[in-house]
Amino acid sequence: MSLPPHRVDYSPIIERPPIKWPNGERVALWIAPNVEHYEYMPEQYGPRDPWPRTPYPDVQQYSYRDYGNRVGFWRMLEVLDQYKIRACVSLNLAVLEHFPEIRDAMVERDWDFMSHGIYNTRYLYAYTEEEEREFYRDNVETLKRQTGKQLKGMLGPAISGTIRTPDLMAEAGLIYHTDWMHDDQPVPINVETGKLVSVPYSIELNDSPLFRVNYEADYFAEICKRQFDQLYKEGAESGRVMCIALHPFLIGQPHRIKYLDEILSYIMSHDGIWQTTADDIADYYIENYYDQAVEHAQQFKV
Repeated sequence: MSLPPHRVDYSPIIERPPIKWPNGERVALWIAPNVEHYEYMPEQYGPRDPWPRTPYPDVQQYSYRDYGNRVGFWRMLEVLDQYKIRACVSLNLAVLEHFPEIRDAMVERDWDFMSHGIYNTRYLYAYTEEEEREFYRDNVETLKRQTGKQLKGMLGPAISGTIRTPDLMAEAGLIYHTDWMHDDQPVPINVETGKLVSVPYSIELNDSPLFRVNYEADYFAEICKRQFDQLYKEGAESGRVMCIALHPFLIGQPHRIKYLDEILSYIMSHDGIWQTTADDIADYYIENYYDQAVEHAQQFKV
């Protein structure tokens, strides 16, 4: 059975052939800072209003997020550097032009980049096929021009998309999508041309939804450690992926930053960790396990 229709084949994790990460590591750990930029006076794209609290401009919410690029990013960066974390940024690509200091800091550290759209106030819902195709062209060209990197993946802007999104991503040369938060391992996404995989991202180990419903950073640190412990145990049999999603305007607040240090200190004290990026996970999986996974999933189709 293919759920949803024709897009992702069902394959229970307990029956899959085992995955082994490079050098036999148990857990592929990738850190996903969401480095974003919001428009002060956005146009409305589709059914979602980016600033529903007040008529534009919403100075309170705009400036709250602007804290991330002015202060929070740099405080977060200091902790990531302490543990030699090579991140994969969920990036609003306008950041590269609006904030060249942030661009240069990320390029200097050889981070990888996945698209999170141009601005976090522009969504894909209402795009026509040609508009969405042009969106990927713009993303690919902008990232290459600004960083020298090839764009390989995307977390949809505000996790938005159309029914055509996976096909158009693959057509544009992208190889992974992180909107599909349905597994602890990469899995193939069926597309018309090329190969596309889901790389596990997280809405659970994600400071944004947690902090906005009044959980705090001490709880965030605790669940990150709990999740790591379980995945580390299971990873002895077949490799797992663990993503920690961060937002500099949230985790970079002065009262929260020590908990990011606590999380990374705990995880990185273990052997058997492949600290990597979503780009590298997708490349490795496609090269070593994609064809096997497609073949294995056929037995569950009805």
